[in-house]
Amino acid sequence: MKAARGGLTRAQWLRGAGAAAVVAGASGLGIVPARARPAARAQTGAMHTRPIPSSGEALPVIGCGTWLGFDHAPGSAEYQRLPGVLAALFAAGGRVIDSSPMYGRAEENTGTLLAAAPGGGSAPFIATKVWTRGREAGIAQMETSMQRLRTQRIDLMQIHNLVDWKVHLRTLRDWKTRGRIRYLGITHYTPSAHDEVEAVLRAEKLDFLQINYALDDRAVEQRLLPLAAERGVAVIVNQPFGGGGLLRRLRERPLPPWAAEIGCTSWAQVLLKFVLSHPAVTCAIPGTSRPEHMADNAAAGTGVLPDAAFWQRHAAAVLG
Repeated sequence: MKAARGGLTRAQWLRGAGAAAVVAGASGLGIVPARARPAARAQTGAMHTRPIPSSGEALPVIGCGTWLGFDHAPGSAEYQRLPGVLAALFAAGGRVIDSSPMYGRAEENTGTLLAAAPGGGSAPFIATKVWTRGREAGIAQMETSMQRLRTQRIDLMQIHNLVDWKVHLRTLRDWKTRGRIRYLGITHYTPSAHDEVEAVLRAEKLDFLQINYALDDRAVEQRLLPLAAERGVAVIVNQPFGGGGLLRRLRERPLPPWAAEIGCTSWAQVLLKFVLSHPAVTCAIPGTSRPEHMADNAAAGTGVLPDAAFWQRHAAAVLG
């Protein structure tokens, strides 16, 4: 079996001694056990999972995006917090870590931190992207991503913002056949691209779509989420906080009484539970560089996930 990350095979990862032991062993990097960190959440059970339609593999519903949050210089105060972010994700049962070569140091930092602090239980699900033009340039970029992430196989390779997607899709299909990647997909983050995203979804067989969706950004509900469900495509949600602006505004307001009905102790959890309430959504990847925020976000993947009728009653009040 080929090495997976940091010289470990996937089987070795799965034989880890458990998250607590791993976290304790990585204390030199600043990782501390979840019980030793201030927690702004109440754990209400195991994190929910949803199946990837093309394979049936179960994926935890909350992951971690690395845009901005993981683009920090080693040795900086911000970097020192990142091992704790991964520890909080794994301790909560999360697996998905999403990056891109356009995110500065994020891929390299992710690979370094994973190699230093392998988690117990299930292996992380590593997603990254190709973001360039031309076949050879795309191959070179993806090879570099593998080196930075310290792996010989990527779980999910995505064509970032549909850049030169026809060329890269041919390469990704070949790499999937050869086992270099496990899944392939496309991404975008702006409503202006939804028409093109829809056309690609209708024309091509994909495993994943990564798209923007939030309580104040619901355009994908009309066509893209139903189409993904119809086509058997897993959906990863980026910008679940509406790009950050909505969450910043809400933090100044007290939580409404109905938040307790769905097990939420923060506005971040409310916004994530909204996203996860849609049955077409497989996983949300809020980005953060703070362990306490990762732990808080992960709590949204447990307990009650409200139905559409619940949000019909309460969504307007949140946005008002």
